[in-house]
Amino acid sequence: MADSKISARLSPVDKKAVMDAINTIKEKLPFLIDLTTEERKSLPKLGDKSRAFVSKALEIATQNPDFLPRSFDLDEMRQDIELFEDLYPILLSLTQLQELVDDTSVAVGSEAYAAGLMVYNYAKASGKGAGLESMVDDLGRRFARKSKKVQPQAS
Repeated sequence: MADSKISARLSPVDKKAVMDAINTIKEKLPFLIDLTTEERKSLPKLGDKSRAFVSKALEIATQNPDFLPRSFDLDEMRQDIELFEDLYPILLSLTQLQELVDDTSVAVGSEAYAAGLMVYNYAKASGKGAGLESMVDDLGRRFARKSKKVQPQAS
């Protein structure tokens, strides 16, 4: 195979260590939640531009708590902001790691598929008479097109 971007192995021990590390992360962040698509869409987002806004709002609220209603929980706001700021570098690191794992998986999957295609083509071309016909036919099912249903014509 001419253009191999990756040639590596993941030992069972290392795979288990990675899975254990992921489980440790989940254990250390027991408060993580799973939002539905609708919930995610409905929530206002705290992005880079809004971070300064929220920080200034907290400062104003901290210095001038008298104008806030008694039901407003300034400590909860502060705790939410602190947790967001604590999660942010973790999110960036996990996003980068997820992209690397995804890119590696796509590349190695592509290489494996390309190798499979080569085997299939070589077997089709050279496997006749070698008892490979049924196996080549089996591999060829991957490329079989489904017949389109014939629409009845209106009279």
